[in-house]
Amino acid sequence: MGDFLLKPDPDDPRLSKAVKGIDHDGKPIETSVVVERSLTLFLNSQEIVTMMTIGDYPEYLALGFLLNQNMLLADDEITGIDHDDELEIVVVRTKRETDYEEKLKKKVRTSGCAQGTVFGDLMEKFDDIELSKDARLRTSWLYGLTRKINTSPSLYLKAGAIHGAVLCREDKPLIYMEDVGRHNAVDKIAGYMFLEGITPEDKIFYTTGRLTSEMIIKTVQMRVPILISRSGFTSWGVDLAREANLTLIGRARGKRFVALAGAERIVYDADPKDVGEESARHQRKAARADADL
Repeated sequence: MGDFLLKPDPDDPRLSKAVKGIDHDGKPIETSVVVERSLTLFLNSQEIVTMMTIGDYPEYLALGFLLNQNMLLADDEITGIDHDDELEIVVVRTKRETDYEEKLKKKVRTSGCAQGTVFGDLMEKFDDIELSKDARLRTSWLYGLTRKINTSPSLYLKAGAIHGAVLCREDKPLIYMEDVGRHNAVDKIAGYMFLEGITPEDKIFYTTGRLTSEMIIKTVQMRVPILISRSGFTSWGVDLAREANLTLIGRARGKRFVALAGAERIVYDADPKDVGEESARHQRKAARADADL
């Protein structure tokens, strides 16, 4: 598994399947497609949301979603997490009594694929969060991370139509999660961090997806000070990143990147001339995968 503590298994038969079709020349082909399934989340006895997901790590996904929606508190005691694969449900139980009937009336559909959902009061704590000013991103780390992540076996490269999110420290990728929605991939990492007691102050987030408002809000909610993507930006995402002093880097491919917020954390310690471009093979695979996002 190299530097990764946890990473995708593209050979897991539950996550993708082979489907027959024809190509642009009318020739028969067989290609891999991601398997999508529903998962209904309960917090204690209350139904919260039904998500579309690839189905791996449902416990992390459930916890991360609740944390990023401010339905779980940092000091909440989790008394149990029950997952029933056949019924497609996951139940998170807490010592604290919970009731989010009013909150659930304020759902907002996001630009995330697989119909991302946030709730209307999500921004209430946004302005109060202070990200670490001591965090740094060396360009040598950035180049090393993009190379390691982009060449690691993944569903992203195998089948496309999926997003990846990676929690990193310096030039080491730690936790790699994938899902049909970028919000799900991020939530899985948030849930893992909560259960394992991983601190965010010196961490870096990498995503294969667009840098939208939802991505910025969730990264800030998790108190991770640096966010990187191989994809592009939305204007509101940039505005929010600047407001929160989040270091926001997009279009990170090969030796190239663009920083639109928090550039003071960047330390230029690598000469781009010494950094190779992405291989033509990887560029073709990534381009096909990006077209599906």
